[in-house]
Formats: sequence, structure tokens, C-alpha cells
Amino acid sequence: MRTARAVFAAALLPLALAGCGGITNLPPPVPPSATEVGSSKGADGRFIAFVGPRRQHAEPFLGVPGTNFYALRSWLDTRNGERAHQLYVVDSYFGAERNWEAARDKDGNQLRFIPISKHEIICENGCSYAEEFAAELPEALLRASPQGLAVSFTARSGAAQTILEPGDLVQKQLSAVDAARAALPVAAASAPPPNPTR
Repeated sequence: MRTARAVFAAALLPLALAGCGGITNLPPPVPPSATEVGSSKGADGRFIAFVGPRRQHAEPFLGVPGTNFYALRSWLDTRNGERAHQLYVVDSYFGAERNWEAARDKDGNQLRFIPISKHEIICENGCSYAEEFAAELPEALLRASPQGLAVSFTARSGAAQTILEPGDLVQKQLSAVDAARAALPVAAASAPPPNPTR
């Protein structure tokens, strides 16, 4: 008889493979790191993706690595210097579906919530689910958070969770993006920052 851990690990493989398809000009996946900001460039060279160090927001689900974590993600458009940032979250759990649906900053301002995926892992002796979601982070918010960043997520089920990203990781993320942007041709590197209200 297969254990719940084995069933969960088997269920994750198709989800991981599904993330490999899609638009070919987007950067390939960035290998996860516990300490550094990783980066990768798309095949056509237009976008550079950055992924900050992973942090656990809960214990790994059934002890499986790569579950229940969060990380900062950023993209740099090498043609015009525009940047986009997200706080990305992976949440796996037992029980009723949470259906994460909203995000706010520490002052209660609404952030754009980005649902990415939701999968039923197994429903033997109770159900379990894996949800991926993110909050879009205006650059002005990141730059105004040298002491750290707090983003609160709420779900349709009534669940709530606040993710605390340490200030040193916010600074590492911004430094990595800034260094790559400074290396762009002058026209792209001198483009104005993106609209923080977008």
C-alpha cells in the first residue's frame, strides 16, 4: 500500500512538468536557493527572471521538500528596463479547500492577487490540496521596505496568513535586479521605473 507521502510525491511530478511548457521566450526556471538570488535569461534574451531565497511558511507537507515555501520573484525586460515583482507562495494542506483569493500590504492596501494553480493531491481518508499564488509587489513598496516586507493573504475559506520577508532578502532581490539593469544598454537602463500603481 502506498503511503500518503509517496502519493503526494507522485502527484507533484505532473505539476512540475506542466510548468515546463508554454511560452518559449520566457526565461527557464531558476534553480532554488536557500541563500542567493538566482537568475536566468529567456531564449530570445528579452526577459531575465530572478528568484530570491526560499523560506518556509509552514513545515514541508508530509516532509516533502519544495512544499510550503515562499520567495520573491522578479522579471526585467532587457529592451526597456521595466521591472515586475511578486511574492510567490506554495501552500499544501489537508482539509477543506482554502481557495486563496486576496492580498494586502502591512497598511491594509490591496495588492493584485495572482492565482496560479490549485490541485487536489489525494482524497483518501480526507482530502489534501496544493495551491500556488502570488501578490504583485509595486517596486515602490519593495524600495520602502528595508526593514522587511509583510504581505497578508486571505482565502475564501476564512483562512488567513501573513508572510514576512526579511529586509536583507528584499535588498538582495533589488540589488540583483538593479545590477542586471545597470548592465543594459543605456536606453533601456535609463528608462523610468514602472508605474507603482499598476
